[in-house]
Amino acid sequence: MSITGIILAAVIVGGTGLFIGVFLGISGKKFAVDVDEREEAVLEALPGNNCGGCGYAGCSGLAAAIVKGEAEVGGCPVGGAPVAEKIGKIMGVDAAAKERMTAFVKCSGTCEKAGTEYEYYGIRDCVMASQMQDGGAKGCDYGCLGYGTCVEACSFDAIHIADGIAVVDRESCKACGKCVSACPKHLIELIPYKQRTFVQCNSNEKGRTLMDVCQAGCIGCRLCEKNCGAAAITVQNFLAHIDVEKCMNCGVCTEKCPRKVIRADL
Repeated sequence: MSITGIILAAVIVGGTGLFIGVFLGISGKKFAVDVDEREEAVLEALPGNNCGGCGYAGCSGLAAAIVKGEAEVGGCPVGGAPVAEKIGKIMGVDAAAKERMTAFVKCSGTCEKAGTEYEYYGIRDCVMASQMQDGGAKGCDYGCLGYGTCVEACSFDAIHIADGIAVVDRESCKACGKCVSACPKHLIELIPYKQRTFVQCNSNEKGRTLMDVCQAGCIGCRLCEKNCGAAAITVQNFLAHIDVEKCMNCGVCTEKCPRKVIRADL
């Protein structure tokens, strides 16, 4: 190739590159999307777990929603009050004190206490197992299947399977709610961290029917309801329910429960 051809090729390539560079530069300025500096600051203040517990697609989604006024400054369940306070300062608003929450599993049907109807040899997944006959092998249709779908969903190693049922580590739990969504039996709920009295059952079966399949389930006898001085516990559909706003965590219902299904961590 002649020197003239080489120079011509170099000029063409260089010219093309220059044109593309100028074009991209102009386009970048013309079509640039302005980003509120506060959004970047809020995103930096968030913990960065991208767990989705806030209801948005990761921390960036929540940051954008907060700046737009579509989400509260305390919208991150993982960051809690400290992060809410930081974001409140960025947004120029007071961050209202947000009560700490934790997950709770409403089942005490361990391997020893809860019977099974058959042997399950399928995939060790609660969603898959719940689609089997009678909603799974466990005798109680409302009970924890114990295959750990909630464990897989938790990003904070705060829930584990122990003796056939899911158990939450209250100190590690960030109340992101992913385990709540993952449980096909709807056995997990978020409750105030300060609450120390719990009904560890979710069955609505009548007493005799439940007693045939589980030694630990609530039979709706109403002894807890009758002995609660704060009127904080009621029985509906054969299952005791605690009003956390009224509950004094006195432990009387725990003492009176003949099935020991009401637990008190005082």
